[in-house]
Amino acid sequence: MIRLALYGGSFDPIHHGHLILARQALEDLSLDRVVFVPAAESPFKPNQSSASAEDRLAMVKLAIEDEPAFVVDPLELSRETPSYTIHTAREYKTRHPADTLFFLVGEDHVAALPKWNEFKELDRLVHFAVLSRSDLPLNVGYPVVRRRFDLSSTEIRNRVANNLPISYLVPENVLRYIHERKLYRGEVYRS
Repeated sequence: MIRLALYGGSFDPIHHGHLILARQALEDLSLDRVVFVPAAESPFKPNQSSASAEDRLAMVKLAIEDEPAFVVDPLELSRETPSYTIHTAREYKTRHPADTLFFLVGEDHVAALPKWNEFKELDRLVHFAVLSRSDLPLNVGYPVVRRRFDLSSTEIRNRVANNLPISYLVPENVLRYIHERKLYRGEVYRS
């Protein structure tokens, strides 16, 4: 029996903040594995991904290639959009019936959890853990994984669009990928 956490998101692009919080969750929750699950399309953010699903998946693979406890699963990318977490949770419970399943969710999504598709069943299938990158007090009924930093994918996309460097914000191999593929050029993004 292992303890594994699903970490869903657009990862557009994945950055050091995602990786730091995944590492902190691994330690704080005594996880054996963190599974990055890039969403094809969030039901709350339709048509808002800037990079293609293939590019986002490639960047996640590059970012985690040297961390044996991190893996990526493209299962949501092969589904019809939008992506619903309940389908992923059911799939993982079928694949790993004896394992303890966590789902890592950003603090900015906690208030909307009850609106998630089939939330009651989802809450039964997974143990939610809240990823917090601030010092704000959180009154939630889930464990909180906290690392303080101020970094977002929107900021990174805007820096690239404005020809500003993103060194040290994303892993070096992700930085090269963004430049080689000319991602995020010439557009201003809103969070």
